[in-house]
Amino acid sequence: MNFMGAPMISWTIGAALSSKLFERVLVSTDDEEIADVSNSYGADVPFLRGKAVDDYSPVSLATVAALRQSQSYWGKSFDTVVQLMANCPLRAASDITQALENFEKHRKAYPFQISCFRYGWMNPWWATELSAAGEPMRLFPEALSKRSQDLPDLFCPTGAIWVADTKQLLAEETFYGPRHRFDPMPWQSAVDIDDGDDLAFAEALGSMIYPQPSQAF
Repeated sequence: MNFMGAPMISWTIGAALSSKLFERVLVSTDDEEIADVSNSYGADVPFLRGKAVDDYSPVSLATVAALRQSQSYWGKSFDTVVQLMANCPLRAASDITQALENFEKHRKAYPFQISCFRYGWMNPWWATELSAAGEPMRLFPEALSKRSQDLPDLFCPTGAIWVADTKQLLAEETFYGPRHRFDPMPWQSAVDIDDGDDLAFAEALGSMIYPQPSQAF
């Protein structure tokens, strides 16, 4: 998939390389075309992922499988693993740097860190389901008696930057392991593309933030 004139995955690879934080920037895929494109943008793709390649495996398991292959392939272990999902292309090198700094501050107490963003104008406290007839079923009816500015902030996880202690991740096989914490980041950097509407929104936002693609890195 192209994003603002370049393969979407190139934005994540570029941000990771520009951060200059990683010993290896590995793209884990079972697709040879994606592997070729990733190689052309400077990522390491020495093998195709052999496990967790279906549409139902949690992304954490895909990263665990790639990590085990990596440690076997290079014959060494890694202290920290950072998962950067390619469908979050607006996350920049500076966001990665900040996330790693925050992880190191809390590492002993929280070996898992997941990026999130604060809900803004779409106030989640007003969320409602609708019946077939259009009748509202409030998720938080108690919030209706309070002013919006008096309600606490709520946060949503995003796949932009997940960080974990490698040994802990291999043991738990999920970034949502015991003692995980959420790390807030700017919502503009956290845009997660799952469908055509998300892509159109990210294209429009990205063209405003990064008039030239290289500015993202």
